[in-house]
Amino acid sequence: MAHNNNTDRQFIPLNIAVLTVSDSRTEETDKSGALLVERLESAGHHQADKRIEPDDKFRIRATVSAWIADPAVEVIITTGGTGVTGRDGTPEAILPLLEKVIDGFGEMFRALSYEDIGGSTMQSRALCGVANGTYVFCLPGSTGACRDGWDKLIGAQLDYRTRPCNFAEMLPRLMET
Repeated sequence: MAHNNNTDRQFIPLNIAVLTVSDSRTEETDKSGALLVERLESAGHHQADKRIEPDDKFRIRATVSAWIADPAVEVIITTGGTGVTGRDGTPEAILPLLEKVIDGFGEMFRALSYEDIGGSTMQSRALCGVANGTYVFCLPGSTGACRDGWDKLIGAQLDYRTRPCNFAEMLPRLMET
């Protein structure tokens, strides 16, 4: 990877909420959500909340809106609902909430995913943005996609020590006017 961690800087833990979007998963079968929680906690971050919501854009939007309004939640990661079927509506639920879309995240995710799944990555509508000073990441529902999303992109960007820059260090400035 092209980034490095500056050991002169201290790690700053963030409060991260995880939302699994699925009509069929339960806490017992939610491997993707569990992987994200394991990764964020292993990195030293705090789990602010974790929920499972069905593929219903209004329920997704309500949960994410509540977290965006909560000053204790700094980052939201959703998994699921980013495909192209009729029930996949996570981007439609989230996009109206975002003040800024970080296009590079979806582009980078699909470029990395291409290495594993080839052209099928075109079906992913992974995205990232900012709302009310909160980062929102939307990942596909597969465990592999969540692993790659965290390990290759999100984890480093939420680590204050990552150089040359990272999302964590910009967090206090997201609400500037």
